[in-house]
Amino acid sequence: MANFTIADIKALREQLGTGMVDTKKALEEADGDVEKAVEILRLKGAKGNAKRADRSTSEGLVAARDNAGSVTLLELACETDFVAKNERFIALADKVVDAAAAAGADSVEAALAADADGKTVEQLISDEAAIIGEKVELRRVRTISGDKFEVYLHKTSKD
Repeated sequence: MANFTIADIKALREQLGTGMVDTKKALEEADGDVEKAVEILRLKGAKGNAKRADRSTSEGLVAARDNAGSVTLLELACETDFVAKNERFIALADKVVDAAAAAGADSVEAALAADADGKTVEQLISDEAAIIGEKVELRRVRTISGDKFEVYLHKTSKD
């Protein structure tokens, strides 16, 4: 029998957003090794991402970051409006726009290659898409330079 507790399952579920059964099976397969279980769940999620590759991404959000004389804007797309309003998706968009702005990215390719906490933005999006369970894609990225602009994003209240 694997060496893990219910608390281990709960902690891993909260970290990755995975289901109870999948998390327990991964921990059993990894014989209680949390890092190995994370890798098992990541690979399982990557397989799911491949299945979703041909799906349409008609929802999403626009994120902006003001960065000392320039603004980086991007469009992060997903399949449903439920995900587009989800806190995890919004946090992903914030991480992606931060990385793109720090790299001075002006194209999708440059943004996908940008560093985001030790991994590329492309890896970050792929990992989060596996957890979210939908296709997520970085659709557009632009950086605008200048000193006479303001950033305003109209976001709908969750209420």
